[in-house]
Amino acid sequence: MGNQVEKLTHLNYKEVPTADPTGMDRDEGPRIGVSYIFSNDDDELEQQQDSVHDLGGEHPALQPYDPQLHEVECSVYYRDECIYQKSFSEEDTLSEEGDEGGGGHLSTYTPENLLNRCKPGDLVEFVCQAQYPHWVVYVGDFQVVHLHRLEVVNSFLTDASQGRRGRIANQLYRYKPLSPAMVVRNALEQVGCKDRDLSWRNSECFAAWCRYGKREFKIGGELRIGKQPYRLQIRLGDKRSHTLEFQSLEDLIMEKRRNDQIGRAAVIQELSSHLQAAEEEEEEEEDHHHPGPGISI
Repeated sequence: MGNQVEKLTHLNYKEVPTADPTGMDRDEGPRIGVSYIFSNDDDELEQQQDSVHDLGGEHPALQPYDPQLHEVECSVYYRDECIYQKSFSEEDTLSEEGDEGGGGHLSTYTPENLLNRCKPGDLVEFVCQAQYPHWVVYVGDFQVVHLHRLEVVNSFLTDASQGRRGRIANQLYRYKPLSPAMVVRNALEQVGCKDRDLSWRNSECFAAWCRYGKREFKIGGELRIGKQPYRLQIRLGDKRSHTLEFQSLEDLIMEKRRNDQIGRAAVIQELSSHLQAAEEEEEEEEDHHHPGPGISI
């Protein structure tokens, strides 16, 4: 049967090896980051949530969607280079006329409104409370190509949205994009690819690969050895952040998507519990090594 390797997952941040709890990046040698190398595609979890709906079915939102309330602000770094940023602060975003929900390019729109804004080669991110974001590539004529239920399919944008609001997501990743014609070609050439022939774990990795053409978005596109070059910096407040380290962009994206799915409040609660436990552990170790006066060991 060969060697059996168990699936690597975690339930909360207490189980995740992280960078320095203060959020400062100190170069003290290699640290082990969480890996999703044997995890299932997170879009499989998404399909369980909408299994009662067909591709073109209605998918009502749980409540009015507010990006600033539900979404996690974060930045992604490869070594010292910022390659992705989601921020609602005024200094990081430019407002657009008719924005709903604030945040400039992070504003969300109805599927019908998006049709008036999309151009061939654009990436669109559909968002909804308690669901993984779903990414698609707009290819023109009201149609998109996307990874849906372990198959790359071509469908109408309004059908792919399943009633969710969306945004044009071209500005989130900071890689240099391919030409619109090449992005569309990349997407259309993969239509029909499914199951074991897929090279992407989720819709975001597929859409980003179509636009930027980088192998880092593919399954196994990077070797998971040595120091973790990727950092996911999660903003907890105005002056507070927490950093996780990863050996591959693929692993980092899956963790980022998990955060999007559970929501901002849950992520902050997890991290607060983790940081509090880490501080208590440090205090206990200090008390053990430096006992107070009058205490005998």
